[in-house]
Amino acid sequence: MMNKLDAKNYYTATRKYDLSYPRLEADLDADVVVIGGGFSGINTALELAERGITNIVVLEGRYLGYGGTGRNGGQVMAGIGHDIELVRKHVGPKGLETIFEIANLGAGIIKGRVEKYGINADFRHGYGYMGFNRRQEKTLREWEKEFRAISPNDDIRMVTGAETHSIIGSDAYSCGLLHMGGGHVHSLNLLLGEAKALSDHGARIFENSPVIDVQYGDRVTVRTARGSVRASKLLWACNGFLNGLEPSLYRHTINTYAFQIATEPLSDEMIARISPIRGAYSDIRPVIDYFRVTNENRLLFGTATRVLEYVPDDLAAWNRAYMLKIFPYLKDVKIELAWGGPLCCGANLFPQIGSLPGRDNVFYVQGYAGFGVTPSHIVCKVLAEGMAEGSGRFDLLKSIPHARILGKERLRAPLMSAGKFWHQFSGYFTGRR
Repeated sequence: MMNKLDAKNYYTATRKYDLSYPRLEADLDADVVVIGGGFSGINTALELAERGITNIVVLEGRYLGYGGTGRNGGQVMAGIGHDIELVRKHVGPKGLETIFEIANLGAGIIKGRVEKYGINADFRHGYGYMGFNRRQEKTLREWEKEFRAISPNDDIRMVTGAETHSIIGSDAYSCGLLHMGGGHVHSLNLLLGEAKALSDHGARIFENSPVIDVQYGDRVTVRTARGSVRASKLLWACNGFLNGLEPSLYRHTINTYAFQIATEPLSDEMIARISPIRGAYSDIRPVIDYFRVTNENRLLFGTATRVLEYVPDDLAAWNRAYMLKIFPYLKDVKIELAWGGPLCCGANLFPQIGSLPGRDNVFYVQGYAGFGVTPSHIVCKVLAEGMAEGSGRFDLLKSIPHARILGKERLRAPLMSAGKFWHQFSGYFTGRR
């Protein structure tokens, strides 16, 4: 299955950083060892390096951005999880207020990172949350109030009826919420720019160095086929590619899959018709369509199966059919790239961070449930606080319990299908359908 999903994608085809890192072939000592070279691992390491903790080793089993970081939609959107209300009972009113406060930090962190390190990542403002009906319009109006309260200086406004065409060229939607504080980014180039900044701080990065064994203790020992790292602290940052290496983390997530396509380059006139704001978009259904335009005038369009969990035989044709429901006038446009990848989900669809029980020097982050580009920059800032000096924000997110997912190995597809069915059904009562 992964061969089809690993097909060349837009991000690898348009990467601007010719970076590569060696295989680990020595025995090293470090303050922190990070397993995983995606946004979670690199972002947390960079946050630590900016705090003066620079003796860091990052181990990536394949190449930087091989996982979700290099396969996503590049959407820079507000929020952390799918529905913060799902964690309300665990954090209380004050905790929920703190989560709302940090939930909108992501775009600012990304923009600041791009500016500070001169990262060439095509960052652009402009996001549209789109609705199909009155129920969703009501939800978007509630979001408008929340977004304005958090970001009073951003251009945030509702559009309805014919005015919807002022932000998107589609008759499929009846309303939309424009948020010019959000936008989109070339996620792989962002990651590579962040990795370069991390290296410049003195951290050491190794690719093609899959971990084969981890021994815990006051000093953690992480072994690869040709080397090892002894460190005071360890961070598990594998997300959907953990593959059972740390069972206590692996049992709390399950993977589903999302699929994307990229069109051929389109004319300026066609791009202006599709997206007058040259922005990124998603609807607010339980399983969303998400799409954006790129600097090269391509349309990137992604989604996932609505209820039944399966991988389509022809990713390009399958995703193209959904794209044409939104933009029927693209029927003659060529699809040049199609790819997919796993989304690591917890039962409450909220990112998981913390330390292993009884092992205060072993940390983890996982479970973005498909919303990883922006939330990873928020969550990993909080995680770095916890790893460095401790913080109330880290303790808050760490306190959220995460259910074990039973039968995930043998029953992954039926479990995901049941979860999607319930998620879709409940959307009628939460204003998402």
